[in-house]
Amino acid sequence: MSGEQFGYPSAGATTVGIVCKDGVVLASEKRVAYGFSIMTKAGKKVFAINERVGVAFAGLISDAQAVMRRLSAETRLYELDTHSPMSVKSTAKILANMLYSQKYFPIFAETIVGGVDPDAPRMYILDPLGSMIEDKYAAIGTGGSLAISVIEGAYNQEMTAKEGRDLAVRSIRAAISRDIASGDGIDVVMICKNGLKEESLPAKA
Repeated sequence: MSGEQFGYPSAGATTVGIVCKDGVVLASEKRVAYGFSIMTKAGKKVFAINERVGVAFAGLISDAQAVMRRLSAETRLYELDTHSPMSVKSTAKILANMLYSQKYFPIFAETIVGGVDPDAPRMYILDPLGSMIEDKYAAIGTGGSLAISVIEGAYNQEMTAKEGRDLAVRSIRAAISRDIASGDGIDVVMICKNGLKEESLPAKA
């Protein structure tokens, strides 16, 4: 779905997620572009909800920020009520319901929800209308087709989170070199059983 179909300018991005044997890696570049204009070179599209779950977006930054605020509030409320952590699937399902409830006024953002449950790392990909698919790796946004080709050629289910992080960065750098709407650095969130790590890297090695 293109935002331009509904009168919105299209927003480019390259955002990826990779499930590893000991964690999940989410990463995205930092450029925020509308049409032929670069609005900022310091956009944030990858967020940590808590120490176990993260979310990454491709699309309109305003919509992504609104979704993130609501999802964080719902997650915290659940954990306060139940005194137990919400699973990755439940977090993604709440988001799917939220997106579907707005199908007549859709959110112009694709989303990746990833994290670590007690039994295994998990990741879900959601479109703007709330379709939810579990997968081991994904790339979304205008540079997604470029990034996914790098990931598919090197992905291994037995790779460590450190290896997954290196692959995610490599795939986004490949997309940045060819996708005009992507660039200006890379944000990475690496979620493992022993905690979460965030880092920012330059667009070029």
